[in-house]
Amino acid sequence: MKKILLVANLLVAGFMASAQDAPLTISGSVDSYYKYDFSGYKSSEGMGNIPTSFANENNSISLGMVNVILGKSVGKASFVGDVSFGPRGQHQSLLNGDDGNSFHIQNLYMSYAFTDKFSMTAGFMGTFVGYEVISPTGNFNYSTSYLFSAGPFQNAGIKAEYAFSDKVGLMVGLFNDWNVYQDLDGVSDFGAQLSVSPVEGWDAYVNFLTGSAGTIVDLTTSYQATDAVNIGLNAADMSASGDGNSGYTGGALYLQYGFSDAFALGARGEYYKEKSDGWAFVPGGESVVGLTLSGNVKAGPLTVIPEVRFDKGSTNMFYKNMNLDPTKNASQFSLALVYGF
Repeated sequence: MKKILLVANLLVAGFMASAQDAPLTISGSVDSYYKYDFSGYKSSEGMGNIPTSFANENNSISLGMVNVILGKSVGKASFVGDVSFGPRGQHQSLLNGDDGNSFHIQNLYMSYAFTDKFSMTAGFMGTFVGYEVISPTGNFNYSTSYLFSAGPFQNAGIKAEYAFSDKVGLMVGLFNDWNVYQDLDGVSDFGAQLSVSPVEGWDAYVNFLTGSAGTIVDLTTSYQATDAVNIGLNAADMSASGDGNSGYTGGALYLQYGFSDAFALGARGEYYKEKSDGWAFVPGGESVVGLTLSGNVKAGPLTVIPEVRFDKGSTNMFYKNMNLDPTKNASQFSLALVYGF
């Protein structure tokens, strides 16, 4: 018995020692921006015409967020805790608005790798749906697409991931409703993701999410054609719960060219349409086409993003001046600073 206890103590001591030796990683970003709507329009809340997430404040030097990510891995177990402070990470990241807190938990989850191929993760996670993400370091453009802004942003739940090979993987999971820590109606959503990598540099993801909010089918793919050229695509269709007349559909194409390690140019072209009863941004049954041109100027961990954006609606959905004269067109300029650490 004493020998068994001695071995057990040695195992516990060894595990504790390895846990102490495993480094706690700290990463994240900070960002701020200036934006000017070329129409001069400014709402009573200080916003410009284009209603997508983030960079909405017009003619103002404005805050993005401070994003702090903690992570640690010991053996087969790991965790990630991601907290943000500021508008981009707080109420602008949630469809249900400002909850009164000065911070927002972006991610808080734990994972366990049972084998090299199979792992499970549980907690509050950034959504697997879509091409763009909340953190500005994960996007080339600073302003976001309508598809991203239509949601979801986060999914709390439990998921299992299995890698059949280096080229094919599958995730399935059960989740709460969109963007909530706690689902008062119970775990209501089922999600799945099929990932494929047909050739080196090309990754594609077919995403499916269904539940109390509705059903989304989403495709995201990215191809690093050369060292300088990257091509991306996001296409999605969402039908809200009920009669299916609410929701959205659309697609976005991303093209980027790196002239050097310090300078790159990129374009995003997007088509976004809401179903007959609408969803979030444009009148029901109407659509909008957007073109965004962005530069990325890098100085170490700092990225400067000058950007111009032109949106055109299928009907009058913007304002051409402070007199609230309606127009189909909207355009803006922004200059953002993003620092990743």
